[in-house]
Amino acid sequence: MSRLIRPGDWLVLLAGALLTGWLGWQLWGQGQARSVTIRAGGERIANLSLLHNRLVPVPGPLGVTLVEIAGGRARIKQDPSPRQYCVHQGWLSRSGQIAICLPNATSIELTGPDQPYDSLNF
Repeated sequence: MSRLIRPGDWLVLLAGALLTGWLGWQLWGQGQARSVTIRAGGERIANLSLLHNRLVPVPGPLGVTLVEIAGGRARIKQDPSPRQYCVHQGWLSRSGQIAICLPNATSIELTGPDQPYDSLNF
């Protein structure tokens, strides 16, 4: 098999792989987020910039959820929900990412200039 592949063929294969990677990054990559929307009980509580570091308490039916904003990212730092799925989601930094704490009816969603899809309907 290696006898049939010539040096120019390797160059074409490399160019194809690079083009495929670049197209994937351009077409499916999400943009950097600029703000975070915090919701509780289905109502929008706040829409905050990711430029300022802060800790935001969000009241819910089970208790207080702490949303941390730092370094252009956001996360749910602490939540009274039993399984802590939203806390394990970790830091969110790309537009369209979301963390939802269903038992406490709170969520955060990152927004930016480019939002390729609605994360709730994806």
